[in-house]
Amino acid sequence: MLSKKCQYALHALIYLAEQVEGTAVTIGEIATEKAIPKKFLEAILLDLKNAGILGSKKGKSGGYFLLKDPKRISIIEVIREVDGAVAMLPCVSLNFYDSCGMCADEKTCKINNLFGQVRDATLKILYSNTVADLADSHKSLGAAPVEGQ
Repeated sequence: MLSKKCQYALHALIYLAEQVEGTAVTIGEIATEKAIPKKFLEAILLDLKNAGILGSKKGKSGGYFLLKDPKRISIIEVIREVDGAVAMLPCVSLNFYDSCGMCADEKTCKINNLFGQVRDATLKILYSNTVADLADSHKSLGAAPVEGQ
């Protein structure tokens, strides 16, 4: 399950992707537009900056901006940066492996096998989708006609 922190990170990145390229946006604007607590958002944006996803500038026209093209920011990159492991079990995680200690042999464990398949399917989807994809789908959702109008 995605943490609230990761959900907020994705919403903030989508918002930034929808802005004119290179435009710096203040924390206050993002917090207001996306209904994210400002103090929590500050920490999230700083983490994304430290990860090389965002840049920032100070001053009157300061704020945060995307350092990378949103087409090059995969959803898996954001999730791993904010939440860490994607796998539902530590014994199937590729980057955050830890033995679950529940079975004698992970290679013959039916639970490990099933959740390895779940991990692989999830990774395929998350690798192939980007912040740009979410921003584009968000725009098209917002442009959808309201029934009865």
